[in-house]
Parts: sequence; structure tokens; C-alpha cells
Amino acid sequence: MTRLTEVLAAARAENRAALVGYLPAGYPSAEGSAEAARAMVDGGCDVIEIGLPYSDPQMDGPVIQRAVEHALANGVNTHHVIDNARAVAETGAAALVMTYWNPVERYGVDRFAEELAAAGGAGVITPDLIPDEAADWIAATDKHGLDRIFLVAPSSTDARLKLTTDVCGGFVYAASTMGITGTRTSVGNRAAELVARTREVTELPICVGLGVSNAAQAAEIAAYADGVIVGSAFVRALLDAATPEAGVEAVRALAAELAEGVRAGR
Repeated sequence: MTRLTEVLAAARAENRAALVGYLPAGYPSAEGSAEAARAMVDGGCDVIEIGLPYSDPQMDGPVIQRAVEHALANGVNTHHVIDNARAVAETGAAALVMTYWNPVERYGVDRFAEELAAAGGAGVITPDLIPDEAADWIAATDKHGLDRIFLVAPSSTDARLKLTTDVCGGFVYAASTMGITGTRTSVGNRAAELVARTREVTELPICVGLGVSNAAQAAEIAAYADGVIVGSAFVRALLDAATPEAGVEAVRALAAELAEGVRAGR
């Protein structure tokens, strides 16, 4: 049982959805992003996704791209990402890495899994890797005890949902919309439909991401999902802050607001 599994089980025991927050490593600095992640845990996040900055972010919207470009320009790399995961794990929250596949492959698949596990990381979300092409990754995560989290989308067929969830660990990431990341005024009903379809093929927790920015949206998703994933709203809070210190307080406050939302949804 990973720390992620324990955290999700604890949230379920409290009859609530878990709050999952995302931040890319390296904004406003490597240590600054670690401090912000710790503040998100203080505010109420149960799980933190540390984003690995990458120069070809197929799914990232403009807000996350701005932060990632800053991180890359300042030399943030995989070592910093693993250090950030360690900082999160030390708080007791579940630490995940969110990364495109190419950086993992270049770093070394087994090496990446081994070092993340040694740092206390619980798992990895790989948005552009499909199970059909993940034999090396499945072997490495099994070897080092990491949860591997794949994405499902409204376009996923029933057969694809089954194939994907059969090799997931920790939770299944349900993308609420088709397209890039970013906050939205409404998360729509396709997410609820996707969660219902996914529940038919797996007993794993299902967490919904893409578009959540406030407590009301968090409560809406928490009514039917096991976890609510928030990314761009946290990144924007850092980007809009006048100082790094103000950014830390902004993400702490947003986490507290969203934590109230996930508790109001049940």
C-alpha cells in the first residue's frame, strides 16, 4: 500500500473527496515551488502533483506554460523535481510526479522510478503514455512500488477504459474535458458521465481534473468523484502574486477554500 492509497482511503473514511493540487517544480524557484507545495498541504491538500517542466507541453494551457518556461530558463531539471517530491512526502501528504514520457525515458526509466521511490514519492501521472506502450514503465513501477496513473477521457471507449484502469494504481485520472489545462467557468456534465462509465470497470478511486478553480466547482465534482484535481488555479495564484512570499500565502488560502469545497460536496 502506497502513501497515496492510504491518503485516499482516509478521505473516503471521512466521507469526502480528496483534494489534489498541482504545481510545476521551479516556479518561482526550485525551493520556492517546494515551499508553495508545503503551503498547499498546510491549506488542506491531501495529494500534491509535482510537475516536471518540459519544453513540449501538449496538454498544458498558457498559465502552466508560463511557469514551466520560467523554470526551464532557470535550469530546473529532474533532480529538482525529485527534491520537491521529497519535500512533499516529508509533510505526510502523498507526493506524485506529473510528467510527459520523454523526460522519463531520457533520464532512464528504472533510474527515475528508483530515485522517486527513494525520495518518498508515491506515484507518477503520465498523461501522454498509454498502457499499450508502457511495458518498461509497468515493470519499473512494479519493481519500485510506485503507483502509475493513466488518464481516461470522455472520448475513451468502454474497451479503452477497461484496458487503462486494469494497469492503473492509486487512482484513475479522469480528464473532465477534451483539450488543454486551464480554469473554466463550468466543469460540465461530461466528467460525471465519464466517472460513472469508469466505475463500471474498476474499483479504484477516480479523481477528476482539468478546469477546477473554486470551492463551488470542487464541491460539484466531490459529489461524484473520489478526488478533485486543481492545477492552473494554484499556478495562477503564484504567477499573480507580487512576491514569492505572497504567492505562498495565496496558494495556502486557495487550498483552504478548495478543501472546504470538497467537504461540502458530500
